[in-house]
Amino acid sequence: MSRLFCFGLGYSAQTLAPRLANKGWKIAGTARDEANIERLTAKKYEVARFVGEPGNREMPELLRGTTHILHSIAPGADGDPVLAHYRKEVAELKRLQWVGYLSTVGVYGDQKGCWVDESTEPKPNSERTEARVEAEQAWLKFGEETGVPVQIFRLAGIYGPGRSVFDKLHTGTARRIKKDGQVFSRIHVEDIAGVLEASIARPKGGAIYNVADDEPAAPEEVVAYAAELIGVPPPPEVEFEEADLTPMARSFYEGSRRISNKRIKTELGVVLRYPTYREGLASLLPTLAN
Repeated sequence: MSRLFCFGLGYSAQTLAPRLANKGWKIAGTARDEANIERLTAKKYEVARFVGEPGNREMPELLRGTTHILHSIAPGADGDPVLAHYRKEVAELKRLQWVGYLSTVGVYGDQKGCWVDESTEPKPNSERTEARVEAEQAWLKFGEETGVPVQIFRLAGIYGPGRSVFDKLHTGTARRIKKDGQVFSRIHVEDIAGVLEASIARPKGGAIYNVADDEPAAPEEVVAYAAELIGVPPPPEVEFEEADLTPMARSFYEGSRRISNKRIKTELGVVLRYPTYREGLASLLPTLAN
């Protein structure tokens, strides 16, 4: 029986998990707080609390029988928390067939709006993205040393039910920040799950995949389109230099790039359900009434 263990049963993992559970897979993993653990346990998932600390006595038992690992926990001060504390346990899993590490297209840094693919050299421009590159390399090295097929997935900006520009428009926190030449790539969470399923069906050790839709776009355009869909006036445009942004938010605007998704199509046969933000946002409209 196949068993998926998710280090970090978060937004993306919780979209993949039911797809596999419906095929008879067992699902296990970790969460950060008791409320999430209770909610996930109610879905018949086996879940333990893990926030990057060593010595979790539940983990070896919970990992037993794992055939596939999905890892989405960000690196910390000691590097990748899974390799730091559970490398031995993961390496000793006799039936392990696939490891997927969820990274970010942020590792490419600022590419001045140019197209990048998986052959583009990472150019991290923050401690956070430098740590991601190091974690990617650590997992690829783990795969080489153990023979376990490890795949890296560099995700564009994730959106989906409960996590989209609609939510910000509803709360009045949406902003149309304009910065000349700025474009972002995005990906609907359902398409992330589709890419992961395709990779599970065709594991390729050492592969790196960009996970993005077909149309990078300026952020202010997406906000305006979403506002039009729900019939509300868009927030006024604010020039980037005048915007009052947190350091984290400002860091996202320090990298402009167009992410090529050709490899997920050619190697994995992926056909995106939501090839642009237009289809993706339109698909969320029915959820807004609930």
